[in-house]
Amino acid sequence: MKFSVLTAAAFLLAAAPAAMAQTSPADLARKNGCMSCHGLLHRQVGPGFAQISDRYRSDAGAPERLTGKIRNGSVGAWGRVIMPRQTHVSESDARALAGWVLSQPPPDAGSR
Repeated sequence: MKFSVLTAAAFLLAAAPAAMAQTSPADLARKNGCMSCHGLLHRQVGPGFAQISDRYRSDAGAPERLTGKIRNGSVGAWGRVIMPRQTHVSESDARALAGWVLSQPPPDAGSR
């Protein structure tokens, strides 16, 4: 009996690092439905991530502000389109998503 409990415990400890691996921000965006309204480059319902990055590129307060917009929603920043609250997204995931969005390269000049 002790052998099987120890074996099970060793297996769980060996598997823990894989289970605790961080999810990439791109995976978070897919998992949380961000891609339903935002494209990587271009506007769908809301602006593309590259467009957001381009607008806020030189704004030092953008990461914190976008984190808040993800969790609390927004209206008027991109016209009349409403960004609904995403309260199911944790603060840390929202921060990771905001950083990822802001890291996107600018859209090419022909797509603006």
